[in-house]
Amino acid sequence: MSRRKTRPRTSSAGAAVSRTAPAVTADSPCPCGLDAVYGACCGRFHTGTGGTAPTAELLMRSRYSAFVVRDEAYLLRTWAPATRPGEVDFDPGLRWTGLEIEGATEGTAFHQHGTVTFTARYVHGGEPGALNERSRFARHEGAWVYVDGEIGE
Repeated sequence: MSRRKTRPRTSSAGAAVSRTAPAVTADSPCPCGLDAVYGACCGRFHTGTGGTAPTAELLMRSRYSAFVVRDEAYLLRTWAPATRPGEVDFDPGLRWTGLEIEGATEGTAFHQHGTVTFTARYVHGGEPGALNERSRFARHEGAWVYVDGEIGE
């Protein structure tokens, strides 16, 4: 997911919006949509206790979950150095609500590159929306990293 900087800092009613991350605990269902709890799924990659994501698709899922919990350090760590921004500025008015993986090419232990096509659903200012993207991933120093993505319609 390539959301870098977004600036709205108020709700649609003009009230200040909290910058705190949604409450996701180790025992919560994982935001990525797999049938596992966060701590045993994406959370293990976020903390480093589970190593690195072994496939491009699992990296995509873990990065989506990092956007949900607003884990900037993980997002930057898993972004290719050539395309990595200086920071991730989370939009406090945006709440991610679901991820659907539509397809993946390559991106396994036997590949150096891969793509993942997905739809990430969100609510912003009380209005539902969806981000459709075809993300490109590559190996960097042995680990999968996000390179960039093409936003779809």
